[in-house]
Amino acid sequence: MAMTLNIEPNIAAPDDFYEALIETHRDLSAEQSHLVNAKLILLLANHIGDLTALRQAMARARAGVATA
Repeated sequence: MAMTLNIEPNIAAPDDFYEALIETHRDLSAEQSHLVNAKLILLLANHIGDLTALRQAMARARAGVATA
């Protein structure tokens, strides 16, 4: 059964999450930061595992972003 993307607030401690995310990127170059983001995306996508929800997330993330 396909999962629907949850777009409601769902992080118990959003400020703590944001702080941890910023700390993850501390002292990295832009290239290293991009690599960490890519690895994080793949790890979380694997954790979610549902292609329908992942496609919904990709579409929402791309919406409104201008292309060159």
